[in-house]
Amino acid sequence: MKNIKSKIQKLLEEKPYLKDCDSKLCTHIWFREMKSQGFNPYETPTTEMLLLYSQKKLTQAPTIKRARAKLQEENPSLRGLKYHKRQNAQPLWKKKLGYEV
Repeated sequence: MKNIKSKIQKLLEEKPYLKDCDSKLCTHIWFREMKSQGFNPYETPTTEMLLLYSQKKLTQAPTIKRARAKLQEENPSLRGLKYHKRQNAQPLWKKKLGYEV
């Protein structure tokens, strides 16, 4: 898990648009993992990629998502724009839903 966390942190720092999209983050990681395993991601059939994923030769999506969430919890600079929008909208939604006391 530590290795994947460092990969994710590096990606979030290099490519800020990945901070808000787990799907894009996962595909970036899988692309790099496939290349490191000798596959050409541009030419590898989808069925081959799915086989690699099912054989756990590619990092599982839930693992990537959990590691990303933990990194963003521990390091606010890794949080994306959507996080900040949600935080800013939270008081309004609490009031609308009747949670304001």
